Amino acid sequence: MSEDEHDRRIDYIEFTSTDLEATKHFYSEVFGWEFTDYGPDYTSFQDGRLAGGFTKGKAGGGSPLVVLFASNLDTVQAAVEKWGVKTFNPHSFPGGRRFHFKDPGGNELAVWAEK
Repeated sequence: MSEDEHDRRIDYIEFTSTDLEATKHFYSEVFGWEFTDYGPDYTSFQDGRLAGGFTKGKAGGGSPLVVLFASNLDTVQAAVEKWGVKTFNPHSFPGGRRFHFKDPGGNELAVWAEK
């Protein structure tokens, strides 16, 4: 899929886990997912079609975090804010940058870009 075809589509989903090692073992054995660790509190998975991650957190940490991809993060952030929606938690990470927002219905999502 080209970057233009990928733009503004669901790209990644994040969950919380109280025990990352047990979580990795479970999903690896039951579903065949492959994992890459990024420090002691985060692991990324590939299920063969979709990528996601688990961050260390408390039980019942809430809904999974859906992450959208953007070819141009600044353009998408401006479009989100134009709707009066506040963005938060902007940060860089290995592989890119991202920000979070809560949609008008109260759902938290994130948007990331490679640059």
